[in-house]
Amino acid sequence: MVKLSEATVAAFQRDGAVLIKGLWADWVEDLRAGVARNMAEPGPYAAENLKPGEAGRFFDDYCNWQRIPEFERVIKGSDVAEVAAALMQSERVQMFHDHVLVKEPGTAKPTPWHSDGPYYFVQGAQTVSFWSPLDRVTQASLRCVAGSHLWEKDVLPTRWLAETAFYPNPDAYMPVPDPDAEGMRVLEWEMEPGDAVAFHYRTLHGARGNEAGARRRAFSLRLLGEDARYVERPGRTSPPYPDHGMVAGQRLREDWFPVLRG
Repeated sequence: MVKLSEATVAAFQRDGAVLIKGLWADWVEDLRAGVARNMAEPGPYAAENLKPGEAGRFFDDYCNWQRIPEFERVIKGSDVAEVAAALMQSERVQMFHDHVLVKEPGTAKPTPWHSDGPYYFVQGAQTVSFWSPLDRVTQASLRCVAGSHLWEKDVLPTRWLAETAFYPNPDAYMPVPDPDAEGMRVLEWEMEPGDAVAFHYRTLHGARGNEAGARRRAFSLRLLGEDARYVERPGRTSPPYPDHGMVAGQRLREDWFPVLRG
């Protein structure tokens, strides 16, 4: 059982990101098998995130847990819902989606700075994502800007390849900052397989390229708390979930997004 200290919960609330050692240490082989299945049988949202001529491979895909049994076992069998409840300070924990990101060796392209919240059709203070490497990482770990989940404005969502605004109203958002150049406090950890970074949906984050000699496989899980509600966006969201039938202010439908706790 993964136990969280009060200091860890307080750090998550303050900084919007914390390291959870060994969250899925007992589930690494299941997750590796699930990622292998996902890459062999990509879903409809799978993407390759490199431009022609860029070295390496940067694969990602999401919303596959219901067709990949290894992912479902981890989501329902691990301590992740209890950990999420403690971090979010929410009795209720609801599923949103899974996400796989794989950078093969020699992939120089970084994951651009972004926050996930503006891409999603949910809003709320009680949200948490878990990003877990399935290979040891030293320089290709997730990087999170401390306190960015508390910024007044959301960060502009962009399309990673085209580098254009994701929605038709870019003025509603703050420009994507350059945290290193602007001297922001960036949280970054060396991580073992099964460790996880827990971060809020509004936390600004990114990752360096993988110029090491080994691949970097990562599994992410997005969960919701009691106050999370459906919100209208000015365009197609990511994930899109077409024909969901929800209206603004509603909790996400439980037949598509099951309650894991509470």
